[in-house]
Amino acid sequence: MKKRVIVLGSTGSIGRNSLDVIAGLTDEWEVVGLAAGSSWKALAEQASRFEPRIVALADESNTDQLQSALGARAKLISGSDALVRLVEEFECDCVVCAVVGADGLPATLRAVELGRRVALANKEALVVAGSILMPLAEGTGAEIIPVDSEHSAIYQALQAGRRCDVHKIYLTSSGGPFRTHSDAEMDEVTLEDALRHPTWTMGPKITIDSATMMNKALEIVEAKWLFGLDSEQIEVVIHPESVIHSFVEYCDGSLIAQLGSPDMRTPIQYALTYPERRACPSKTLDLFEMRQLNLFPPDAERFPALRLGHEVAKRGGTCGVVLNGANEAAVELFRDETIHYRDIARIAERVLRQHEYHPAPSLEQLMALDRWARDEVARCTVC
Repeated sequence: MKKRVIVLGSTGSIGRNSLDVIAGLTDEWEVVGLAAGSSWKALAEQASRFEPRIVALADESNTDQLQSALGARAKLISGSDALVRLVEEFECDCVVCAVVGADGLPATLRAVELGRRVALANKEALVVAGSILMPLAEGTGAEIIPVDSEHSAIYQALQAGRRCDVHKIYLTSSGGPFRTHSDAEMDEVTLEDALRHPTWTMGPKITIDSATMMNKALEIVEAKWLFGLDSEQIEVVIHPESVIHSFVEYCDGSLIAQLGSPDMRTPIQYALTYPERRACPSKTLDLFEMRQLNLFPPDAERFPALRLGHEVAKRGGTCGVVLNGANEAAVELFRDETIHYRDIARIAERVLRQHEYHPAPSLEQLMALDRWARDEVARCTVC
């Protein structure tokens, strides 16, 4: 029998790459469920190609159009809880969680509760609720395999040794478009500049996070929960070529790195087929084309978000949900050109400092603080 997969966020960048991978594994995998937020036309096209049994759409305003496009080919569910209902309604072997932002948390939690393998591209799920998600996975036997290129690289490098022998991990970063900008140039950054990533093709929110390096701050927190590490064991290193996707340093001084072309299809496929490997549609890395590989320490003054990431990873508790919620809201203001690029990290830090900290919050407290952080950003004036 073929293995069954549900793709949440199928119309986004990670979702589309996931379907590209699955299209090359049709002898082993079948898509049984697809879900999107509001992109009903793209979702209908995907449903026509992959013939899932259930399609979910969060935005109810486009339900009629999607139903008409689907006809009787697939069952349609819609509404704010559609993604959770999709995960519940059909048993599967893997759920690809590719929804951007905190919106992906409820469906991710439900997949883990049901003991499914979760190919996790939604880093916010761990940033917001890692203290709940990881113990839950341990209890249900759910496998959480990261799809982020950096965390996938760490996951792969950890196969070379025991967790207790890990000294440090190093998350690599391209440095984004502003790695060499002067202070004066940073003050002149525009939305168009921030959306022009030098290496990766991603959605706008993730691309802006890469420009501010808030993505790396969130990845620090994600790594803490995913791999059971202290914040002091997690370092960030600038690697403009994006060939070394991250590496692990063991207690004996050995460094185990994972290298490959900058193509998200590789970690996506690894999460699906682990522990086995298959030929992948991504381009094979040509070692002889690489003249050099550069590694630099990040500039904390240019990228203050990194300091916040280490602080949040160290304190835990409610800090992750507040930083994530504040950042998401600030990025939306930047995309609307209401605030400046540099205000994103400033506002996120301000909201983080103002929140009432809890060391061991419940899920209800986390969700309340997520709403509070977003509302607080809306009340903030430009720093």
